[in-house]
Amino acid sequence: MRAPLPTPLVTVEVADTLRRGVPAVLVAFPGDPVRVGPGAEDVADLGDVSGQAGATSRQGRSWVVGVGDGGPGDWRRAGASLVRALHADAEKAGGTTFDVRLPGDVTAEAVAAFTLGAAVGGYRFKVTGAEPPPRVKSLRLVTDVPGAADAVRKANALAAATSLGRDLANTPSNVKDPSWLAAAAVKAARAVPGLRVEVRDEKWLAEQRFGGVLAVGGGSARPPRFIELTWPGTGGAGEPHLVLVGKGITFDTGGISIKPAEGMHLMRTDMSGGAAVIAALIGIARQSLPVRVTGLVPAAENHVSGSAYRPGDVITHYGGTTTEVTNTDAEGRLVLADALSYAVRNLAPDYLVDVATLTGAMKVSLGLRTGGLFATDDDLATRVAAAGARVGESWWRMPLPEDLAADVRSDIADLRQCPPGPGGITAALFLKEFTGDVPWAHLDIAGPARADKVYDEVVPGATGFAARTLIELAESYSLPNTIG
Repeated sequence: MRAPLPTPLVTVEVADTLRRGVPAVLVAFPGDPVRVGPGAEDVADLGDVSGQAGATSRQGRSWVVGVGDGGPGDWRRAGASLVRALHADAEKAGGTTFDVRLPGDVTAEAVAAFTLGAAVGGYRFKVTGAEPPPRVKSLRLVTDVPGAADAVRKANALAAATSLGRDLANTPSNVKDPSWLAAAAVKAARAVPGLRVEVRDEKWLAEQRFGGVLAVGGGSARPPRFIELTWPGTGGAGEPHLVLVGKGITFDTGGISIKPAEGMHLMRTDMSGGAAVIAALIGIARQSLPVRVTGLVPAAENHVSGSAYRPGDVITHYGGTTTEVTNTDAEGRLVLADALSYAVRNLAPDYLVDVATLTGAMKVSLGLRTGGLFATDDDLATRVAAAGARVGESWWRMPLPEDLAADVRSDIADLRQCPPGPGGITAALFLKEFTGDVPWAHLDIAGPARADKVYDEVVPGATGFAARTLIELAESYSLPNTIG
């Protein structure tokens, strides 16, 4: 049994000429004929073909891919569809590398979107003892557009972060427990100069009174961990400090408030928020972004046993706030509360962002392709939404109404874990209690963190959603003109 990590991705690079004897890919717009360019001696005039975004067709040893109206989403979809078609035809596709001739008026933004789609669109995670099938390994984008090389370089970095997030979340939970997740973070961080990682065990958590993490992890024979990744920035004066917190529930049975059997197997991806934070810190450090970033991942397994926590329990979080437990299947907010309080009390963040597969209510509200965005600061909310738009991840801002805030209060503790009302909003209001006066955003990715079918650059399984947004958000603090 094997599932090699990291999952190999298609390598994308920029070139200035087509190569003799290498299969070519031509780009088509709807209704436009595809013409032969100099250097493509082995390509015939293909005439009119479908130019719809993602439409692919094979013409001898060559391929045509449509880019629709040419928006970033169309280019991303085209890159992903092309690679999936090449993978499916790999045994007879004519090789493992292809040259893609881009139009002369292509933009660097389009090149980046195509690269991102091509790099992650053919992602495939499979645990198997068999030899992997033939796969296309590389694409060369033939273009002389200014900035293309930098656009490809950044897009490849974003693709690597997406893939790492998918790998961590897709790993089966008989392999992946809190200790495994921590070890995976340590291994990934070691490959990146300047990125530090520290892992705290259950003894440290008990000494520091992380009551939420210990309660949630108390029902499992595999104890919790607290993962802290630190990117110190580049040492420039005035670099802001961004703290990212990701839910790291490596499997979620629901605890005593147990989940239905149907769909429980998907709970291996319930640490997708933590995976996004780990992947984002790796991506931020690899690009040496001039902004201080700390990533916190409270990792636990929510299980059922004689030592599991119960509805009706009162737990004490890091920092002393108490919570009345009303549903052990709302465990994510309990571990996040500890981590948020730790960040506020110890790390002096300028901005605080948490990300989690937190509530089924957000799937009902926004569907499966849009993340819920809650924020106490308008500028931070704008930055998150704009960052997502630039990297192909959609966010919708949700309200934090004051009239519901009182419902979070408990009669027997400071807070009530699951008050009545709109579940996504009340969960966010609960978390808000642990953020102090720090500008804060809560990203609920319960919908887009998993997919059951192919769309755009997404394949079934964990999607890696939010990792790219977090990297782009960090970059926005070094490039203020990226807002908007």
